[in-house]
Amino acid sequence: MFSKAEAQMIKREFWIQFAEEYPRKWLLYDTKIKDFSFKFYVDNKKAQVMIDIEPRDEEKRKIYFEKIESLKQILLDEFIPEAIFERNFHLETGKIISKIWVEKDGISVMNKNTWPQIFDFFYEKMDAFERFFYEYREYIEDLEVNT
Repeated sequence: MFSKAEAQMIKREFWIQFAEEYPRKWLLYDTKIKDFSFKFYVDNKKAQVMIDIEPRDEEKRKIYFEKIESLKQILLDEFIPEAIFERNFHLETGKIISKIWVEKDGISVMNKNTWPQIFDFFYEKMDAFERFFYEYREYIEDLEVNT
């Protein structure tokens, strides 16, 4: 078991090493679409790469999700076959967002032996999500063009 300070240091080291191994600028929050972001997540059991769609305006969230959902088969066939789609994902805070993600189980940020697997997973899946987004960006961000 790690103390809170030790766990924070390990997590910090994890992110520094990831940035050193894959030194590139990720799209993440810079999508130019408000409340539409790409995220990395890792804990003691799993790693995730995701698109979070979380506008306060329920109608906007619905439209963005439906646009990506209309491209679902392309995303699955050409980019990320194991992507999971959830229109109404409930956060611990009670907020409901839409989410598209992929997950890798059996790894831990606290186990440095699994870091190479996590780094490779993060790189491969985020790169695929970004390529998909760049390919279909104009369609996704244009709220005037409905699905």
